[in-house]
Amino acid sequence: MGYHTDDDGDWVGELSCGHNQHLRHRPPFQVRPWVLEPTGRAEHLGGAIDCPLCDRAEMPDGLTPLGTSAIWDEKTMPDGLRRAHRVALGRWGLINVLEGRLRFSAQTTPQIQTVLLPGSSQPIPPEISHEVETLGHVRFEITWFSPGGSR
Repeated sequence: MGYHTDDDGDWVGELSCGHNQHLRHRPPFQVRPWVLEPTGRAEHLGGAIDCPLCDRAEMPDGLTPLGTSAIWDEKTMPDGLRRAHRVALGRWGLINVLEGRLRFSAQTTPQIQTVLLPGSSQPIPPEISHEVETLGHVRFEITWFSPGGSR
């Protein structure tokens, strides 16, 4: 989405997920000569960059809440949540379990598979295929967030 330099003068990519990632050119381990020139950086705007923080489902700082779903249970949970789906680009979800248990799986690297208990929550990164499964009686809600609140 954009770039800035850190205090050491290294280039940092501003990702659509809300995270920042260093984009250093330090051969032979980090080979990104394009980051050193304005035209190279411009050519890479909008390109895909793996985000290890999203793979760990770590929500970025500065997210703005957009709204919260209804409280769903094992009977009222929308069918779309029961199969693989994705949160939209530039959005984050946060599952909050109020009662019961809910299994969450995400196609991150490595894959996330966890059982959520009452009082626990699970961030859902944008554009990551995931699914939820009720494990008996459950009550939960999802809050959606956006970096800056306007995307």
